[in-house]
Amino acid sequence: MIDVNILKLYREKADIYEETEKLKDYFNKIKKTRIPFFLDLEDFEKILKWKLTGQYFRQKKIRDEKIKEEHIKKITSLALNISHEDKDYELELRINILRIISGVGIGVASAILALCFPEKYAVIDYRGWRQIFSEEKRSFSLNEYKKYLREIKKLADELEWSPQEVDLAIWAYDKESS
Repeated sequence: MIDVNILKLYREKADIYEETEKLKDYFNKIKKTRIPFFLDLEDFEKILKWKLTGQYFRQKKIRDEKIKEEHIKKITSLALNISHEDKDYELELRINILRIISGVGIGVASAILALCFPEKYAVIDYRGWRQIFSEEKRSFSLNEYKKYLREIKKLADELEWSPQEVDLAIWAYDKESS
């Protein structure tokens, strides 16, 4: 597992750090005005561009044909407002609801949650997985995301950062060292 002292050096080093902070601030602000909280199609596209970067346009035509504004609003409203006393089960519900959206897998669902609730969630991807588990992996199950998130939260507690901040620092470290 990655050393916390190394992570401290990468907290703000990601080339997408400023963009990430702007997105988190934006979603934090709209959470206060959209009650119940939901994403619209423009918000959803912002997250996809941030998460998918160079792969964003790969399935754009399919998204444009299938994904409608009303569906994004309804699905994200349900996912982002659902709660349960068992937080592990709440995570399962949120991820599974978000995956109803065409083309949304664990990675994109985790990105939505991480930007909307950075104090609770992190984005899962191959870079983070490689640094946490010393293993190459490109696709993830819900159980693997839960396993990853548990490790990220341990580091977040130790560093007194949010899970999202830990994940982004790991991402920056992996990107620079690979």
